[in-house]
Amino acid sequence: MLAAQVLAVVIFILMFVLIVMDKIERHIVTLACGLGTMVIVFGICMRNVEAIINVINVKSIFTLGFWYESGAAGESSGGINWATIIFIAGMMIMVEGMAKAGFFRWLCMKLAKLVHYKPVALFISFMVMSSVLAMFIDSITVILFLAAVTIELAKRLEFNPVPMILSEIFCANLGGSATMCGDPPNIIVGTSLGFSFSSFLTNTGLIAGVCLILVVIYFYLVFRKEFATIKISKERIAAMPDPKEAIENKRDFVISCIIFACAVVLLVSHAQTGLTVALIGAFIAIVTLIASGKAIPEILKKVDYKTLLFFVGLFIVVGGLEETGILKVVADLIGRISGGNLYVMVAIIIWLSAIASAVVDNIPFAATMVPIIQSLSAAQGVDISTLAWALSMGTDVGGSATPIGASANVVGTSVAAKNGYVIGWGKYCKSAIPATVLVVAVSMLMIFVRYCG
Repeated sequence: MLAAQVLAVVIFILMFVLIVMDKIERHIVTLACGLGTMVIVFGICMRNVEAIINVINVKSIFTLGFWYESGAAGESSGGINWATIIFIAGMMIMVEGMAKAGFFRWLCMKLAKLVHYKPVALFISFMVMSSVLAMFIDSITVILFLAAVTIELAKRLEFNPVPMILSEIFCANLGGSATMCGDPPNIIVGTSLGFSFSSFLTNTGLIAGVCLILVVIYFYLVFRKEFATIKISKERIAAMPDPKEAIENKRDFVISCIIFACAVVLLVSHAQTGLTVALIGAFIAIVTLIASGKAIPEILKKVDYKTLLFFVGLFIVVGGLEETGILKVVADLIGRISGGNLYVMVAIIIWLSAIASAVVDNIPFAATMVPIIQSLSAAQGVDISTLAWALSMGTDVGGSATPIGASANVVGTSVAAKNGYVIGWGKYCKSAIPATVLVVAVSMLMIFVRYCG
């Protein structure tokens, strides 16, 4: 068993190092390491076919609880979390349908027009919009479109878009922490532990709401001098395109808005209806494809299958750590260090998550930590939800600190660089690190006050 544990840890560390190095596509890394886990750890060392079956976890898809009765699918976090993968795939298809209909560009241009293209008003409204959109749509997609429209506005109105892009990235990650479907780490935590959309909204959502106010004030103070020098002429404002021009097909636009509204309603009410996120994701995908008609091949082609495969490999590697008992050892270690003190446990989890997520991808870290906090909760007799909220806030917000901490950061800075606005590590971290420390500290204090008293 010791050999299996050592090899499981070696494969896990190798996976993390290769992901950070970014020389090989990350889905190839996790799939290769997942295959290594099944062959070397489960096959050669443990000679345990049952462990392989448990980690692949396909049988869970064919149970009633996977599709109906909220929370039943999340009773065990072992192996591949198919609920997470199906839900993310469904949301990807919906987002591609919305993008094709021109929804995102229309929304951005409409909001800009409503605030009369005033720099400070644009700055604040786009931050808030970034957070709100990221509550329901993957933050990568939010930043992809928001950064592109921000640069378009900057070129037309002649101002530097970098401060806006930096603040939008941070707010997207913060907004993603507010709901179960906002960020991949939250989807993993929610589906694994059986939390509902409303559970996140009333817990991490409240924390994110308070922090958003502080973040808007913070970024305004940091960049106020740059915006004070911007002068936009009436001629340039008059030359701005009508937001309606972003809508290529009114029928597709209306349908995409209806589908998005349905997705939000289903997610908000799934604890009451008993519909799991897997069923909601599958339903939204099917409806989107039916409504797309001849555009189905185009939408399916744009789905990010590499990310879905990345999740499959990742869950297998983490399953290897769980099956060999390594994650329980880590949980026991945290329990001993904290001495059973809930305040110390929360502090360790939120800051460890934040610091780790600043330098490595927060998705594999969250997947690794879920079974750890489960073991910690069982061993120490503390409420799992308190540890879950600390993990969610730490991973979601901590990833904002550096350009590589979260996928949205990489996308935002890449879009800026392609348009001639290079954002180096120094420029990025100068504003992002203090904001991250501020939000993590406030989140920890709010968790202390609300759950640890």
